Amino acid sequence: MPNHVHLLISPTAPLSQITKSVKGYSALSANKILGRTGEPFWRQESFDHWVRDSFEGRKIVRYIENNPRKAGLAESLEAWPWSSAAVGVGLDEIS
Repeated sequence: MPNHVHLLISPTAPLSQITKSVKGYSALSANKILGRTGEPFWRQESFDHWVRDSFEGRKIVRYIENNPRKAGLAESLEAWPWSSAAVGVGLDEIS
């Protein structure tokens, strides 16, 4: 997605630490590609949700994988190269 990221993980570290690492690394990399320095890349906000059971986990995976298609960025789930659907990861492997 060009303006946000969906990430489904099973955290083994505090969420704030994970968010800081992901945003920090990706901001440095993106700003380097864009030729920008000292400019914020990410907004300060984030949204998190704890998955309560495998049914809800599967629902979230389907939502995340369908997001680029729904936004008109890919014709199919598998066509979005940064998706678990593109690399053939099954729902059973994610839950």
